[in-house]
Amino acid sequence: MSDHCFADRIATLIPLTAEEQAAIARLEERERPIRRNAMVMRENERLTEMFVLKRGLMMSYMILDDGSRQILRFHFPGDLMGLAGLAFAKSQETIMAVTESVVCPFERSHMAELVARHPRIGMALMALDQISRVNLNDRLAAVGRTSAKARVAALLLELRARTAPAKDGSFTPGVTQEEIGDATGLTAVHVNRMLRQLEDEKLIARDNGRISVVNEQRLMRAGQYIDRTARVDLSWMPPAA
Repeated sequence: MSDHCFADRIATLIPLTAEEQAAIARLEERERPIRRNAMVMRENERLTEMFVLKRGLMMSYMILDDGSRQILRFHFPGDLMGLAGLAFAKSQETIMAVTESVVCPFERSHMAELVARHPRIGMALMALDQISRVNLNDRLAAVGRTSAKARVAALLLELRARTAPAKDGSFTPGVTQEEIGDATGLTAVHVNRMLRQLEDEKLIARDNGRISVVNEQRLMRAGQYIDRTARVDLSWMPPAA
């Protein structure tokens, strides 16, 4: 991966011209370190910036009426955060650093200029937003209709898909059991119980914070997990000029 992770992310969807790549890379010109648990955006605050996550792990969440937290998504390097700023004047979610992170902030107007000059990039951004929406739909359906074990299994597979596994295939989720619970509608105690059950059933193995998928097909069935990335079809996109 180059030093321009957002451009690299777009390039996984469509081939970019050198001009398009340079235009996207300009969104990453400024860097801002973010401490663990620090927020770059708070729910209901006025939006002035959007962010590319350069390094680290972050999450978006909402605080519900009863004071509980619902985690909407986890963000990984190359993700664009604050996209709702294109439609709302105020933030619809809080974005917080799960680990020490680095973000690249840019003004919302820069996005308008980018899309106006490079319509294919705008189409790719629309596709990225739809991929995120479908993943959120899967989580919503899981919370409403699947078992606790299925929710945890599906989230583990989602996290693995976005991280860089080691040579042995193991990965570090980077999130706590409480955060897994807030993403799946479970308590931390219940999450711990489900992780032990998945381990007892020899679907996963755990070692010092790392997780290995022992039986991928069975884990996918247990989590009713669908690999949405494998189904992305952008054949309708116009070719690069």
